Amino acid sequence: MLGQAGRWVGASARQVARAVRRGDTSATAVIADHLDYIRQYDGIVRAFREIRAVEALSEAEAVDEQPELGNLPLAGVPVAVKENTPVVGVRTWNGSEAAAGPVAERDHEVVRRLRGAGAIVVGTTRMPELGLFATTDDASAITRNPWRTDRTPGGSSGGAAAAVAAGLVPIAHGNDGFGSVRIPAACCGIVGIKPGRGVVPAGIGATDWFGLAEHGILATTVADAAIGFSVLAGRAPDRLVEPDRLRVAVSLRSPVAGVFPDADACRAAGTAARVLVRLGHDAVRADPAYPLGLARSAFATWFAAAYRDATEAGLDLDALQPRTRRHVALGERALRAGLVRELDRDAWRERCRDWFADGAFDVLLTPALATAPPVAAAWHSRSWQANLIASLRYAPYAAPWNIAGFPGIVVPMGVRNDGLPAAVQLIGRPGSELTLLGVAGQLEATAPWRRHAPGWPRVRQRSRVA
Repeated sequence: MLGQAGRWVGASARQVARAVRRGDTSATAVIADHLDYIRQYDGIVRAFREIRAVEALSEAEAVDEQPELGNLPLAGVPVAVKENTPVVGVRTWNGSEAAAGPVAERDHEVVRRLRGAGAIVVGTTRMPELGLFATTDDASAITRNPWRTDRTPGGSSGGAAAAVAAGLVPIAHGNDGFGSVRIPAACCGIVGIKPGRGVVPAGIGATDWFGLAEHGILATTVADAAIGFSVLAGRAPDRLVEPDRLRVAVSLRSPVAGVFPDADACRAAGTAARVLVRLGHDAVRADPAYPLGLARSAFATWFAAAYRDATEAGLDLDALQPRTRRHVALGERALRAGLVRELDRDAWRERCRDWFADGAFDVLLTPALATAPPVAAAWHSRSWQANLIASLRYAPYAAPWNIAGFPGIVVPMGVRNDGLPAAVQLIGRPGSELTLLGVAGQLEATAPWRRHAPGWPRVRQRSRVA
């Protein structure tokens, strides 16, 4: 909808920022336009928990009043922040009323960096309770996938992905402990980047999920994801550069025993591999050696992270969802049994380094998901076992790379036979974020994707932001 009656809904973050910097539009006009659009259409996907209408307009006016906008890479860009990350003046929800924290007295560092780049936080997006599951819902709402509203947008950054795919915002913040940026990006047909360990300040929950969780970006283009990543990392925005000839390992093997990718997932990975070969890269079939003990260590850490987050926050455990209570109880047992060990995570990290080095691999290419996203439903009221099985069956590929601390990015790659987006995951060595963005940019240029879900952004009725 770029340029329609001066409206900027549907424009990329890069387009918006450039227009604001040049004076072609104002941050205030852009934010008013998006708030109007969110008010009309968020009721369909239920991406947002809270909207900051008055505050966002005031902050947009402050951006417009700055004498020099040339150094603001996100000047006037509307962004959404995942609700477990403090935004001053907003309650930090953590996925449900029972898990919610107090109103934040200060911004998290990543929010501060987004604001410093000229971005305007228009609201906070929904997630599952404590960010534990790969669907997004609670007693107040079921968040839906803009591609098909009968399907989940994934989790735990499901609200963020739905908001971007529907054009409610051009770019969104998320965080990723076991795939919580990459899984929703794949579900919603957008780009999602998880930086490697230590590249972006974490501060997510009591322990950052024992160092597994990282802040990331969801966007409709690789260029927007690159700008967002640079801002979160405290770097000057880097220009996307096509990488030199790379050796790409292509793996369809699921890290979870007994889970297999369907034909659509395999086709997406095959298509991406062929594109990379045509671009001059080498692609070979090679599977990481996922050890049997990896799953045990991963589960123990996942459970224990929930226990630490709940107890450190002083939550009323009896008020949490039944699935969460079970998860927390298992976490307490795992800690008492000594199953959560940094040495296990270190061993896997070194094994991954050796695997990349021994094969001289620069990038690992896998399917992003094994199957289509599950239905959009009240998963919060279903059993812990049902939630666990659903998450593992469709999204097994992300978690090992949180444990390793390696960077990863998901990009769309065609459409499944059921009409939902297909996607692939790219993993690289520590410090290879720019290489991964470069490869993703090559895929986007050669096999471009639809930037928003079909039918989005929607034709808007005339209205005024209250």
